[in-house]
Amino acid sequence: MSALPVLDGVGCVVVAAGQGTRLAAGRPKAFVELAGTTLLEHAVSRVLDAGVHHVVAVVPAELVGPTQQLLAGRAEVVAGGAERQDSVALGLAALPAHVRVVLVHDAARCLAPPSLVASVVRAVQGGHHAVVPGLAVVDTLKEVDAHGTVVGTVARDPLRAVQTPQGFDRAVLERAHAAADAAATDDAALVERLGEPVVVVPGDAMAFKITTPDDLALAQFWLARLEP
Repeated sequence: MSALPVLDGVGCVVVAAGQGTRLAAGRPKAFVELAGTTLLEHAVSRVLDAGVHHVVAVVPAELVGPTQQLLAGRAEVVAGGAERQDSVALGLAALPAHVRVVLVHDAARCLAPPSLVASVVRAVQGGHHAVVPGLAVVDTLKEVDAHGTVVGTVARDPLRAVQTPQGFDRAVLERAHAAADAAATDDAALVERLGEPVVVVPGDAMAFKITTPDDLALAQFWLARLEP
């Protein structure tokens, strides 16, 4: 895979501190292997191939040493916090001061291609303070009550399934984390709470999240096709 030009002033926090219990692999999800390489290594490699050379991997505290050896200088490694939000904040603090555009990426979306990474960066550099990649929702969505009875059909046209990496102006992301008074499922939600606009750019099917054994099997299938 050919590298894109170096993206100066851009850094990426790769979140890999979760336990991944639904994958049931007996180890943290980011350290499960896909074609002989951990999900974390796949994710970091694709970010580097996009031209982002300031990468911080956030991992469980007990795995900091082994991860430093695993990544062999390709990324700085720091210990994560109790929750994902805490881990992102710790990774953000570890980025060099001159980094002004920050990507937050889940190691579980390890096949997100370099072209998607670069697309998100360009959107932030183009003046948007918060950018997320997303795909149109294709399934019919039903709203149900506590008994499982359908109470309505949700219009899907305005909906997007959001992926990572998500990109931010660093000052805005730091302000969002400082103001956070409750947990959020992604960093864009924290920025939304500030009243800042979040822009969606086209996502990529390869940026799907590996959560279950079936997801891992799908990733193995696609990786075999992408990198024979």
